[in-house]
Amino acid sequence: MEHFHTLSGHFDNRWLLWSCVPCKLNVMCIAPASDTNLQISLSLFQKLIDINGHGGDIYIPEGALSIKSVQQMFQKFAGDVFSPFVVSLNCGHLKCSVQLYPPPGPQHKIRDFENINVDIGSTLEICGFLDIADVASPPIISRHLVLPTAKEKPKEEPSTENVNNKDSKDGDEDAVSSNADESGKATAAASALEGGKAPSFSVLLHGSLKVEGMVALTQVGDNWYGILYSWADSKKKSNLMLSLFEPGENSLSWLGNFKYLASIYEFGDESPYGSDDTKSPFPIRPTEKRSYAQSCVVWIKTSGLQADLQKVLRHARKLPDKQQQFYKELNRLRRAALSFGFLELLDAMALMLERECTLLPGTAHPDAALQLSHAANSLRSEMAKDVSQTIVPLRTNFSSDD
Repeated sequence: MEHFHTLSGHFDNRWLLWSCVPCKLNVMCIAPASDTNLQISLSLFQKLIDINGHGGDIYIPEGALSIKSVQQMFQKFAGDVFSPFVVSLNCGHLKCSVQLYPPPGPQHKIRDFENINVDIGSTLEICGFLDIADVASPPIISRHLVLPTAKEKPKEEPSTENVNNKDSKDGDEDAVSSNADESGKATAAASALEGGKAPSFSVLLHGSLKVEGMVALTQVGDNWYGILYSWADSKKKSNLMLSLFEPGENSLSWLGNFKYLASIYEFGDESPYGSDDTKSPFPIRPTEKRSYAQSCVVWIKTSGLQADLQKVLRHARKLPDKQQQFYKELNRLRRAALSFGFLELLDAMALMLERECTLLPGTAHPDAALQLSHAANSLRSEMAKDVSQTIVPLRTNFSSDD
């Protein structure tokens, strides 16, 4: 305590080893409220919580310091932090109450043009079902165990006879307390047993997803989605889990916008999965091609330029069979050279083609020499410096269309 007090004047984030981890910070003080050192340290503990930036609280035993007051302090902490998070799970006309563990927290995202603040709603609405293979391994921000909640029975009021018996046994408080604890444990065990046997939609959903190998796309909040699925931690035991995506309608790019997903029956007789379920409508192809999907010329290193020139030479040596590929690659390199302002490359390519023309063997096709000479002369012309123009093959008597 005294060490923290001496550091209060130059306290900064370097003392927070956990500041890089998003978590709450709760301080449990095992000291009486009247303790002088505790009073000095409370402001430092609060500063730790504030700098951590994810909330938290300071817990102090009530009254005199004793085993009972410390137990009550930890019970209050458990009630605040580990209280059950109960929501309603809905699927059409079917619904039930379920508990999520650990409790999901709100999400705060700062994007380029908006700040997103979303929280879990009181209802988990199942939108539809998908094959596990279509969802694959999606990026998630958290996972939560989904447990059915047991129905609580109304508490019975104590009878007059029990009250009189309790008043007559003031001398046996320890025995009464022990009997009450045992009775409470027996009641809790019976309630848990009945809750496990009680019918629940979540149990039906869990078994169906496990057998069919599917997941349930679920809306958990305003513009926030996740999936319910069966997850096995061993060969014999499995649980119903909820995985939450990033907030938004396009969290999974290969599924597209969640609002555009429709029932398979709306497609009529032509199922998107085919008549024998061997096809899949996913992934959805984007309507516009991305820039990285286009073939582009990269000459950051000399090896890239050499590879492109060698490709042109390989097609040139196989003329006229590779005439279409030869002119396609020749125009591609010419446009790239004009875009980069590399006009010297046009003259170098013309010299390279003239040299290949002189090196043609005697058995070469006559059209090969004509096409190479035509390409070399075209590269030296003014038309070659116009990026909108295209060098086309020379029409000769050896052309296939003549």
